[in-house]
Amino acid sequence: MSPTRQDAWTQDEDLLLAEIVLRHIREGGTQLQAFEETGARLSRTAAACGFRWNSYVRKQYKSGIELAKKQRKEAKKTPALEEETVENVQGNLQEIDTEEAVGTGVLNLQEVVTYIQNLYVKAEKSAKADEDKAKIRDLEKKAFYLAAENEKLSKNLKAIEEDYRSLIEIMERARKMVVLQEEDRQKKVRFQMDKNGNLERVEG
Repeated sequence: MSPTRQDAWTQDEDLLLAEIVLRHIREGGTQLQAFEETGARLSRTAAACGFRWNSYVRKQYKSGIELAKKQRKEAKKTPALEEETVENVQGNLQEIDTEEAVGTGVLNLQEVVTYIQNLYVKAEKSAKADEDKAKIRDLEKKAFYLAAENEKLSKNLKAIEEDYRSLIEIMERARKMVVLQEEDRQKKVRFQMDKNGNLERVEG
C-alpha cells in the first residue's frame, strides 16, 4: 500500500475529485463514497479529499452540482418507465400465448418474428442511448476542465489588470514630477537690462 500523501493539490487532482463527486451525486451515491474512491486513486485520505472538496473545489462547480442533482432526479423516473415497458412486453407475450395457443394450439410465427424484430429495434435504441450517455460524460469532463481553466485565466487576467493600473499610476506620477520641475525651472529664469539697454536672460 502506498503511503498517504500530504503534498499540495494539483489542478488535475481537483478535476478528478470534482468528476468523482459529481458522478456519485448523479448516480445517487454519497459524498463519503466519492471521497473514499478519490482517496484510493490519489493515495490521500477520504478526510483530506472531503476537506479539499468543501473548502475549495465545491465552490468552483456550483452549476455542475445543480446539473448532477437534476440528472439524479430524472434517473429516478427512468426505472418506473422501464418497469412499465416490461409489463407491456409480458402483456404482449400473454396475448400471443392466449390468442394463438388457445385458437390453434400453435404460436403464429409471423407475430413472433415481428415481436423479436421490435425487441431488436429497442435494443439498438438502448445501445445508442448508452453511447449518448458516454458522449455526455465525456463532454461534462471537458466542461469541468474548461471551467477550471477559465477560473485560472480569470485570476491571471485580474492580476495583469492590477499590474497595468499600478504602471499607469507610476507613469502619471512621473509625468507630474517632470511638469512641476519644468514649471519650477521656468520660474527661475529672470531678465535684466545690459549697458546698451537690451534685455538679457539671467539664470536664477
